[in-house]
Amino acid sequence: MTELKDVVFDLNAEGDEVDRLVADLDAEAWTRPTPAPGWTVAHQIAHLTFIFRIAAMAAGKPEEFKAMTAGAKAGFDAAVNVGLAQFMDEPARMLERWRAERAAAAEAIAAVPPDQVVPWLVRPIPPAVLASAGIMELFGHGQDIADALGVRREHTDRLRHLVAFAVLTRDFGYQARGLTPPEEEFRFEITAPSGEVWAFGPEDASQRVSGPAVDFCLLVTRRRHRDDLAVTAVGEKADHWLDIAQAYRGPAGEGRRPGQFAQAER
Repeated sequence: MTELKDVVFDLNAEGDEVDRLVADLDAEAWTRPTPAPGWTVAHQIAHLTFIFRIAAMAAGKPEEFKAMTAGAKAGFDAAVNVGLAQFMDEPARMLERWRAERAAAAEAIAAVPPDQVVPWLVRPIPPAVLASAGIMELFGHGQDIADALGVRREHTDRLRHLVAFAVLTRDFGYQARGLTPPEEEFRFEITAPSGEVWAFGPEDASQRVSGPAVDFCLLVTRRRHRDDLAVTAVGEKADHWLDIAQAYRGPAGEGRRPGQFAQAER
């Protein structure tokens, strides 16, 4: 099992990577549209700031978190939009608040005893899982920012936390579409940037998913279409999962079109 201190360390490192994407941008670059419809670079940072704000509250002030989220259950999109409006500002102020909320969240998560759980949007989760969810958010929204800026990102084995989180949340894609998840477990064999193979699930499973970690993470955050990724499946159910995979709660969103980034990545 991953040590809490390790996943929090990697959460901070992934946050630093996203920070480097925006730290020196001029005002015009903050207004560039990203692949997420209607969202600029500024919207992406505002959303991340909101996510880290509520993560810090969940870990450090759980009763306040429960009170805040009680009124948001009626509409996921509405809650996201409230968060965007709350943290949209001029770039220097946005950077300041983004860094402060990120630091506060990491500190609060690290202070939770590893064997306890914290409240979250659907059910209580261990602090290491909350930190892994933060890494998922950083990966997905960081990719949107990188795509808007035309930047190619370099990834490390810190992606293991996101891969494990996506395996843990395998059923989110079904739930988002009102589908019944299959009862049988899948086998996941994902190759890390270092070349190590991360394996999850029964070795003899008939439903299998394999591929490079970066591609797998792009798939489960819906930042690339499956046709543009080297993630493969064995078994009808696993193949269907590649169409609907998502490692986040709420609506699936439009996703990305096949070949949408082919010219930029050539």
